[in-house]
Amino acid sequence: MSHHARKRFGQNFLRDQSVIDNIIATIKPQKSELLIEIGPGQAALTRPLLDSGCELHVIEIDRDLAARLEKQLGRFENFHLHLADALRVDFEELTGGRQCRLIGNLPYNISTPLMFHLFKWPSLITEMIFMLQKEVVDRLAAGAGENNYGRLSVMAGFHAQVSKLMDVPPEAFSPAPRVQSSIVRLRTHKKPPVDIAEPGSLEMVVRQAFSMRRKTLRNALKPLLGAEQIQAAGVDPGVRAETLDMAAFARLANALVQEG
Repeated sequence: MSHHARKRFGQNFLRDQSVIDNIIATIKPQKSELLIEIGPGQAALTRPLLDSGCELHVIEIDRDLAARLEKQLGRFENFHLHLADALRVDFEELTGGRQCRLIGNLPYNISTPLMFHLFKWPSLITEMIFMLQKEVVDRLAAGAGENNYGRLSVMAGFHAQVSKLMDVPPEAFSPAPRVQSSIVRLRTHKKPPVDIAEPGSLEMVVRQAFSMRRKTLRNALKPLLGAEQIQAAGVDPGVRAETLDMAAFARLANALVQEG
């Protein structure tokens, strides 16, 4: 029995075998390693991952798809199904504290909040290989001064090395989405690229700075830091957030800790 894609779950099922083969070749699943697939859908990636012998946990929110997956793949000893919303999954609990890699064709409507959710486990999640809306991947990979540079760019760069791998056309999916897709790899840093006294301070400064991205830092950061403090951190209060690199945001974050 066929499954009709549900808009509320942002379902677009991958169909193109060459794209599937490229993704599996990129992942290079290893026997007995722990992999977690988010949004397995109709198992385009799931079956070849299982064939590698890896320990595969899949997170699926759609009850009908979960039932189909269990019926089709439940006989595999290395297959573990979790009927859950990935935005609410505690990955420490799911993995038992073991390191893992994440893969998936992510629904476009949750991709950005999901990335911030996954950043909570930098010591557990060593790598993420995702299919995302091209616009989101461009934001993840953007550098200071580029049009797509923003909060997601800074925080992704703090947690991981971001590499855009390839673009995927709409016709590779069923139904075909109205947007272009891209595959991205995020390899978690073993050590953050900048020193932060308190990790939460960076997120706080970056969020505030980009909340009013057309304003200068003097105005955007006013609830957190005064112009003199911004200047003392070696940053011009008259520039906008989009011009700052990671090192500058780190200095502002550490200034916030000193102020507190």
